[in-house]
Amino acid sequence: MAKHRSDEVKTYEQTWKSLCNHPVPEWFRDAKFGIYTTWGPYSVPAYGGDSRALCGIKGHYNGAWYPQKMYDPSHSNGIFHAKTYGDPAKFGYKDFIPLFTAEKFDAEEWVEIFKDAGARIAGPIAQLHDGFAMWKSKVNRWNCVAMGPKRDVMGEFAVAARKADLKFVATFHHAYQWFFFQLARGQGYDLDDPQFEDLYIRAHDLREMPDQAYHDRWRDQIFEVLDLYSPELIWFDFCLKWIRDDYKREMLAYFFNSASKKGQDVGVAFKNNDLPPGAGIFDLEVGKMNELCQFAWLTDTSIDCVPRGNWAYSRSAAFKSPERLIHNLVDIVSKNGQLLLNVGPRADGMIPEGARSALKKLGEWLRLNGEAIYNTRPWFVSGEGPTKNTIDMSKGGHFNETGEPRYCAHDIRFTTAGKAVYATCLRVPGDEVFINTFRERVNADEIRQVTMLGVDQPLQWRIDRDEGLIIETPEKIPSEYANSFKIEMKK
Repeated sequence: MAKHRSDEVKTYEQTWKSLCNHPVPEWFRDAKFGIYTTWGPYSVPAYGGDSRALCGIKGHYNGAWYPQKMYDPSHSNGIFHAKTYGDPAKFGYKDFIPLFTAEKFDAEEWVEIFKDAGARIAGPIAQLHDGFAMWKSKVNRWNCVAMGPKRDVMGEFAVAARKADLKFVATFHHAYQWFFFQLARGQGYDLDDPQFEDLYIRAHDLREMPDQAYHDRWRDQIFEVLDLYSPELIWFDFCLKWIRDDYKREMLAYFFNSASKKGQDVGVAFKNNDLPPGAGIFDLEVGKMNELCQFAWLTDTSIDCVPRGNWAYSRSAAFKSPERLIHNLVDIVSKNGQLLLNVGPRADGMIPEGARSALKKLGEWLRLNGEAIYNTRPWFVSGEGPTKNTIDMSKGGHFNETGEPRYCAHDIRFTTAGKAVYATCLRVPGDEVFINTFRERVNADEIRQVTMLGVDQPLQWRIDRDEGLIIETPEKIPSEYANSFKIEMKK
């Protein structure tokens, strides 16, 4: 959808019928790939949790949940906290904030790294479950300008992203703040100190739903981010389900209408059944669809290779290989999806070297093969190959990355743009590639030529009624990770 002219401003009512008519932006479907950062005071301890979880044994490992788990003396985070910082009764979560100084944070450097990786969307977590705002807030005194870094992280990030011609995303997780610090009440911790109630939230029964004052604060913080930074994409975590229906409708109408007045095409991402169909972009956490989907969707996952994701920086969290990142992106895009990849910076503001290295390789691949990714749309089928139907959908698609198979060169994923079909072979093909799907989909007289991205000369090909499209591969294959054939049609 093109930018609205001043006389074509669309107005959305606070009804689901009206809000569900808001389209998914074309720029979002073209962009395919974005990066966001999980970064805050929880980055200071740099500890994810139980090492057994890294070994595939039951346990909890998630650096972003350190603020909650540190108050549990039986939990690995609580044990680590007591050994490293002392009793949480004397050193609570709030005491990490002065240590979160972000002395090496450089928004332009972050954006340069992310853009070089091929991302076309970038931005930070606005607020995690912990309640600390990563922007210059008048609503929330616990913010990165008033304390900690004493810099407007979101503001600097937004300026750098737009200077680099990237779309700006802000992610919101603060609906869960209502429950986040409730499990360790009445034990002498700072959680129950009235002077910190606006950070930890008042003690309440776990069955009690958020009250109106909490809803007002939830809404007003979002409005503040929208007014100050005008993100093109906002993303909500699982906890949106606990927000009242009328507040969600009010928030979305405000977002859509204010963006329309600014001439922005915007989108909102959500999980599970937290918004009605059509009101936003459906998101899967650390997961993906097992087949071609009839609507545009999103996956949010993390660059670390911790099962279910670690999100925030932790010293012991390793990183996904470039191959895994590339194969996931190709597979997701072939199924009408987009990828939002999390990177957890260190507390000082540096992007970990392991993440930088993987992102660099991803960017190199996209510079060669991006034509098969950006600005494409799904084809009739997403792909073919021996591992195309091995994705676990038992949890609705969430968290099915764990234990995912390693793709091979016989796994092929399709996209299309203009008069071309792109067939990306996941790894290094043999001397000939058989694309069986073309046996019933394409006639020989439809094809003008076949090339491989990154190779100058056209390739020899033929259609066999039993085998499909057979392509003779070039002597030198451009990538060790994945290689894209461009099959150009005559009409």
